[in-house]
Amino acid sequence: MPPFMVLHVCMGNICRSPMAERLLTSALDSDEVLSHSAGTGGWHQGEEMNPPAARQVRSRGGDPDGFSARKLRAEHIDSADLVLTATADQSEYVTALRPDAAAKTFVLGEFGRLLKEVDQATLPQPVYERGLALVRALDSVRDGRPPERGDDLDDPWGRGDQVFSRVADEIQATVVPLAKILIGK
Repeated sequence: MPPFMVLHVCMGNICRSPMAERLLTSALDSDEVLSHSAGTGGWHQGEEMNPPAARQVRSRGGDPDGFSARKLRAEHIDSADLVLTATADQSEYVTALRPDAAAKTFVLGEFGRLLKEVDQATLPQPVYERGLALVRALDSVRDGRPPERGDDLDDPWGRGDQVFSRVADEIQATVVPLAKILIGK
């Protein structure tokens, strides 16, 4: 079975989405789920993770090494089973690029909020099938409602370590439960 692919999207792909990518990877410790990221803008293409973001990942047990920013392309969306964006604007960008991805695209905070409404006992066991069923269940719970204002992650770029820490806390509040659900723990 293929791995379940999670794509994280933010603006520049050096702060929020790389933190989400690497924190989910750290929480999973499994090759049955692949976590990767991209940015809606390409101005940081090839750069490493922003240093305060890398510090947050490292302090939480993740590994920021080897990260390289990239611009979001349609094929990244096509290959993803789940797309988690930092903001509603980025979610709209993803679905403008690939309208057929709307059912699998969520703002990270929205996904975390809705995750609590899914009965995990109804999800199948193989990780890939479990992930697909989870995405379908969350899209059904969402029922076409737009994300809420509080679902967006603040952009910490150019701000202090306190903001990066708060944003990393918000990311972990969603990716850790997601990892537990996917690997069935």
